[in-house]
Amino acid sequence: MMIAAGGLACTTVWATSISVVGLFKDKAIVSIDGGKPRTLSAGQTIQGVKLVSADSDSASFDIEGKRRTLGMGQSFAGGTATDGRPSISLTADARGHFAAAGALNGYPMTFLVDTGATAIAISAAEAKRIGIDYRSGQPVGVGTAAGVVPAWRVKFNTVKVGGISVNQVDGMVVETGLNVPLLGMSFLNRMEMKRDGQTMTLTQRY
Repeated sequence: MMIAAGGLACTTVWATSISVVGLFKDKAIVSIDGGKPRTLSAGQTIQGVKLVSADSDSASFDIEGKRRTLGMGQSFAGGTATDGRPSISLTADARGHFAAAGALNGYPMTFLVDTGATAIAISAAEAKRIGIDYRSGQPVGVGTAAGVVPAWRVKFNTVKVGGISVNQVDGMVVETGLNVPLLGMSFLNRMEMKRDGQTMTLTQRY
């Protein structure tokens, strides 16, 4: 299931991005477009980003006219590349991981970007929650920290991350040992990827 990632291609991208670096009651500390962290109070707007509400677990923002809810260390970015292709910029969390809010087959899901995974991977429990009949897929065994566990190859109808939408994506449903959905290379291979410090930008190729 695991392979090495390929090289990263560069592209010029415009995006409005927001990263949450601190959460309090009715306040959130955010970095906008990679800038210096700033404190937003509920009802306050900075650079087109309005904080609607916040507590110690998450914050709700009005961004580009749409409501977005982010937890600590999570990011959102919307925009397009200069040639009109959909694009999203992600900011690494304190552990250097990139989380991406999106949807799988229409169901909201937060993915962990994993260039070492050959395919998008979700747990069997997650598959059951969103109604995927994964046991009709091809059974395989995959290596995890807990050893080799049962898994099934499947095809996801749609995968969305930000404004990027991809259809008919190869996926894997893993019986046990997978705590977070992985955004693997079956999705990332369709992107141009640019890594700049703590920021990763994905731009749809096709």
